[in-house]
Amino acid sequence: MIEALKSDTIVEKAGGRFKLCTLIQRRVVQLMEGARPLVDRAGRSDLEIAIAEIVEGKITLEMPPGAATDALMPTT
Repeated sequence: MIEALKSDTIVEKAGGRFKLCTLIQRRVVQLMEGARPLVDRAGRSDLEIAIAEIVEGKITLEMPPGAATDALMPTT
């Protein structure tokens, strides 16, 4: 199991369990489709990369005002 998922800190960063699951799922799909990781890969799987990006605050799940769907927004 990935250690970061044992803590509620990552759930709080994402804004809840549902948002965390959605964020992980969407980012893993992006990585599988060829998106560039925002953290060092270091032999980690796409799932581990997505979780590391969330823990480090590199990605968030935000809904722009008036939008019908969520969008992954890199934080810079």
